[in-house]
Amino acid sequence: MSKIKIGLSMLFCLSESFTSLLKRLENVNVHYVEILDEGSHTLDGKRVKKLRKIAEARNIEFMVHSPFADINIATPSPVLQRTILKRLEKSMLHASQLQSRLWVFHPGLRSAVTSFYPGSDWRLNMDAVRQLLKIAEKHGVKIAIENVPAPFPFVLKDVEDFSRFYDELNDDLSLTLDVGHAHQNQQVQAFITQFSDKIVHVHASDNKGNYDAHLGIGYGTINWTNVAKALKRIGYSGTVMVESVRDVEESLQKLHEIFH
Repeated sequence: MSKIKIGLSMLFCLSESFTSLLKRLENVNVHYVEILDEGSHTLDGKRVKKLRKIAEARNIEFMVHSPFADINIATPSPVLQRTILKRLEKSMLHASQLQSRLWVFHPGLRSAVTSFYPGSDWRLNMDAVRQLLKIAEKHGVKIAIENVPAPFPFVLKDVEDFSRFYDELNDDLSLTLDVGHAHQNQQVQAFITQFSDKIVHVHASDNKGNYDAHLGIGYGTINWTNVAKALKRIGYSGTVMVESVRDVEESLQKLHEIFH
């Protein structure tokens, strides 16, 4: 059985400049790296070329996390919906140019008018996901939806939501399992068991169950040994990305020890 691959999300340096990101990439000691198409690291054609150059020199394979600040794919505004999908398509195009292994995105959110139009946020989310799948096919990009935490008003949060979502979607969409998010919902094992055939990518950071703190591995209350056992039990051989914002090197080392 193939070994689980340990990688690194560059979330920990999102507050830094893109130039600083490039310098950090020249020194990372991992093969798999997740770039965030967000904030000061927002991608464009020139930046993609610089990243490709580093990837070739350092033997790095990239994943891309889609823009997420103020992005709601379930927005009830048609004008905003068109703008958001256009922004996400640009992100997918850059992911394609980067030869990204995967493009990760968040579900939509409920809005201030949700209560006036019961069920509309669910329908809008489903419609948007179907459009994203078509855009992904157009650009030759593999995409995966990420589970997200309480208390944020996402349309999809728990195992029950995602089960209904996949039943209705009836399409081949992969899942990025965020262990920290699932821990907040107390459903880590349930997500792994229920969606064993969907999980292709894992985000790993710790927390104490109260909020998404992105702590270093071992600094929260997640039982990582049990997580590793559960993933191995389902035959998972994809990527597990450190998404901590502190104690990053220590977290990489701990995951290597736990998973290998």
